[in-house]
Amino acid sequence: MDAQAGSNRSSMRSLELFEAFRQAGRPLSLSELARITGIPVSTCHGVMRALEEHGFLYFVGGRDAYPTRRLWDIADEIRSHDPIARALEPGLAALRDETDETVILGTRQDDSVLYLLVLEGRQSIRYSSRAGERKPLHSSSIGKVMLGEMTAEELDRWLAGRKLERVTDRTLVSARPLRGDLARSRERGYYVTRGENVADVMAVAAPLRMGSTVLGVAIAGPMHRMQSAQDRLGRQLRRCVQRLEERDGR
Repeated sequence: MDAQAGSNRSSMRSLELFEAFRQAGRPLSLSELARITGIPVSTCHGVMRALEEHGFLYFVGGRDAYPTRRLWDIADEIRSHDPIARALEPGLAALRDETDETVILGTRQDDSVLYLLVLEGRQSIRYSSRAGERKPLHSSSIGKVMLGEMTAEELDRWLAGRKLERVTDRTLVSARPLRGDLARSRERGYYVTRGENVADVMAVAAPLRMGSTVLGVAIAGPMHRMQSAQDRLGRQLRRCVQRLEERDGR
């Protein structure tokens, strides 16, 4: 187990360095990278040299390093062949343009929601996020979709084994109100969060069934703009999901 943990840790070193560059937004020295990531200097030096040898990193002015565009090019090529994103992005982009709010595609991964695609609205005040971010199941709109798709027995088991952490002062942190919220949402056809995951942000979400896979599609934006438009947004969301499911069925 110790050897496996060490191997897993080593495989994450390069990603931790890239995350440090993202946070800093500028070239970084060896000592800065070691401090930001918490990786020992000697280990950090070895990771930097390996990235440099493989064309992922170059040195600016001798001591400071910065990533090359190789990682971007690889990621862009991978993204272009993503079967789910490629199939769904045009329809979700149309929903984004129709509502002028941020549209998110997500899936369940263990006890969280993983964002697969984020199409931000064009308004200056909007909900912003990134593909790859994770959100709790009980406090996010797509997370509620995933919980709402469980059978009663599955939901009982899930709730019995977990503490519902408070994310904001509006988060539902006990089983009874969450069950009631999920039941009302199933009847309505879409799920809602009102400042439960991000303060002052509201989202509506619905399940999207692609064969045996259940995804979630959400529309998210500022509370003051979303609240009065909830019914309209819910209808637009359900129409979009229905079109995507019908297209997949063909």
